[in-house]
Amino acid sequence: MAAAPGGTGTTPLSRLAALHGVATSYSPSPDRTVAASDGAVVTALAALDVDASTPEAVDAALAARERQLGERLLPPTVVCWGDGPALAALAALPEGTRLRIETEQGELRSTVEKLPPGVHALRATTPDGRTAEAHLVVAPRRLPAPPGRTYGLLVQLYSLLSRRSWGMGDLGDLAELTAWAGRALGAGFVQVNPLHAAVPGAPTDPSPYRPSSRRYPDPVHLRVEDIPEYPYAVGAGDRLPTLLERAGRLRESVLSKGELIDREAVWELKRQALEVVHAAPLGPGRRAAYCDFLAEEGEALEDHATWCALAEVYGSDWHRWPPGLRDPRSADTARARAELMDRVDFHTRLAWLTDAQLGTAQRSARDAGMPIGLVHDLAVGVHPGGADAWAQQEYFAAGMSIGAPPDAFNSGGQDWGLPPWRPDRLAESGYAPYRRLLRALLRHAGALRIDHVMGLFRLWWVPQGRPPTEGTYVRYDADAMLAILVLEASRAGALVIGEDLGTVEPGVRETLDDRGVLGTSVLWFERDWEGTGRPLPPERWRANCLATATTHDLPPTASRLTGDHVELRHGLGLLPRPLEEERAEAAADTGEWLALLARLGLLNGSHGGISADAEEAEIQAVHRFLLRTPARMIGLWLPDTIGDRRPQNLPGTWDQYPNWRLPIADGEARPVTLEDLAASPRLHALVDVLRGRAGSGDVEGEGGEAEGV
Repeated sequence: MAAAPGGTGTTPLSRLAALHGVATSYSPSPDRTVAASDGAVVTALAALDVDASTPEAVDAALAARERQLGERLLPPTVVCWGDGPALAALAALPEGTRLRIETEQGELRSTVEKLPPGVHALRATTPDGRTAEAHLVVAPRRLPAPPGRTYGLLVQLYSLLSRRSWGMGDLGDLAELTAWAGRALGAGFVQVNPLHAAVPGAPTDPSPYRPSSRRYPDPVHLRVEDIPEYPYAVGAGDRLPTLLERAGRLRESVLSKGELIDREAVWELKRQALEVVHAAPLGPGRRAAYCDFLAEEGEALEDHATWCALAEVYGSDWHRWPPGLRDPRSADTARARAELMDRVDFHTRLAWLTDAQLGTAQRSARDAGMPIGLVHDLAVGVHPGGADAWAQQEYFAAGMSIGAPPDAFNSGGQDWGLPPWRPDRLAESGYAPYRRLLRALLRHAGALRIDHVMGLFRLWWVPQGRPPTEGTYVRYDADAMLAILVLEASRAGALVIGEDLGTVEPGVRETLDDRGVLGTSVLWFERDWEGTGRPLPPERWRANCLATATTHDLPPTASRLTGDHVELRHGLGLLPRPLEEERAEAAADTGEWLALLARLGLLNGSHGGISADAEEAEIQAVHRFLLRTPARMIGLWLPDTIGDRRPQNLPGTWDQYPNWRLPIADGEARPVTLEDLAASPRLHALVDVLRGRAGSGDVEGEGGEAEGV
């Protein structure tokens, strides 16, 4: 394991921490280093089963770790990139050591040369009879570049309602969106929010970034009417027609009455409908397909469905269940699973149906000509009380939560309430849970976005009950994490996009780029930070990235251009300085960008102002600018196409703002359906810009014209 930041240290505690990848200091800025508290270091070590509670315990643990590393022939996981030379770990073995490699494909080899990609079993035997076993990860040297240059749509699926959805966007809407965007708009991809399974119950956490399970999608996204058994369940009394009528009222409450998206209400209706559909028998072919899915998913799906069934009885936090049920492998859990087998089968069936509709959406995208199709989003962690944390307890660090240290943007740091994976347990397993997770997400994806991709290198661990300022970084084996990511993505023929916004330690972006992982570049953050501080000209943007004007955590472009985002934060009491100062800074920031757009001839005759036409012209100019960059992928935030001013998420708020519950709306906050979007002249005018059809300013420039659009 790599040494922690800040060097090996001089005290026994700092040396012990370094040997376990626990940092004793961090740098919030290049010119400043802050020491982590001894309490944070000791607690992080305890979460790794290392006792550092007393000086005597530190000395004993340090001696034990140094002895273990000195006697170890191989680390638990060894990485080999492509057809590269033998690794240092193998080169350090005693001369004459014999290797025995059993590949994933069942072949036996005695050398690491020309091994097929995969995670193989490695056994080394030294001349004096000592042996060691390790997982050997063989991955391609890098992922291939995107197929040409393309643009696509970015959308939070729940916010995209159609006239057929049940109060929130669903997988039927997603399939319709991809078919339309590919065929009518020439888009190359559609990026969605994480569709992971949420923690059930009231009130449900609406954030898609704090799920119960990252491996299985949430059945709330199902289009009930598209399930093949649905027609055969319609005759079951009057329940389905009644539920459809109630779903219509729920949809209209959002679209016509200005109410928020109510995920709990949608799920309650869908759950009842799915109970009726579940009672309809599967035909022989469908039954065989279902059995194949069960066999393929195995214990992981059984665990997930068991947690869902137990949560219906005991609540959605497994820490509060009867003691015997807190262990997924206990006899009590086995008995409870047998007693609840009907409910377990219900939840496994929902996982199968949701997976199938995800597959339909991706096929719809590819059939429409999209070279990439769906871009799924992998959240950085899971809810501590959810299914993954219950089923995979041995892989999570007990008593810890991940977040971010204090920095220039948040002096108090951040605690995201997500338990971190243990790097030692991951390595010992050959990264098995990580591999399975990636494989599941990539099954129906043309690309995968990794939220907070810096977490492949290190994560800020916060002891539960302590403020984020009292945390410390814990390092992961980034070489192994990246090798697994590149291996699984290459097998799926998918791209990987890393969300690398904010504070990034030196070397991370370069390492990701070297492995073919694309970065994320957002217009308002692209400035010459090491020089003038002014907006970065398009030719200086990086090519291997997804370039966008905004994200789900930032103000929509119309809000940024008008300064509405400052007024919103002022109304919620979130401004750290007087309103006038914030207004002036925001106006100056926007003014610099508009001046650059004008100098480049991209404003197409607009001179600014507050009219709808001027605002629309400025938004078009922003996207003309993105075309001027060399970015391989350009993302269009779907709410920007109709002038929506409301962010989907306002960081730093919980109940002050309706995060993750807003439908896509126009500039007057009137909800807009998928059907309305398809007919919007404003949307088509902006898309024409990205397709190079809007006249002056739409020249190839440094980046060239988007291909396939």
